Amino acid sequence: MEEEGNMTKAELVVKISEKANLTKANAERALNAFIDAVEGILVKEGKLTLTGFGTFQVEKRKARVGRNPRTGKEIKIPATQVVKFRPGKLLKDAVK
Repeated sequence: MEEEGNMTKAELVVKISEKANLTKANAERALNAFIDAVEGILVKEGKLTLTGFGTFQVEKRKARVGRNPRTGKEIKIPATQVVKFRPGKLLKDAVK
C-alpha cells in the first residue's frame, strides 16, 4: 500500500472484496454503483444521511473576494455549491 493515510480506489476495492467476500470485479462494480448513487442523490435531493456513518450535504458558498497569490491582486470568486461531509457518532467514535 501507499504511505499511511493515503488509500487509492484500487486499494479500497481490494478491502471491499475481502470484507464482503466478493471478486475484485464485483467489489469495483459495487463501489462504482455506490458512488453513482451518492452523486445522483446529492444532485437531486441535496442531502444523504447514512445513519451512524455520516451525512453528505450540498451547501452554497457565497461569492467572495480573494487574492491572486502571485500578484496579490484582488479577484472575484463566484458563488458555487460544495459537498460537505459530517461524520456520524459511530464513525467519530471509531476514529478516536
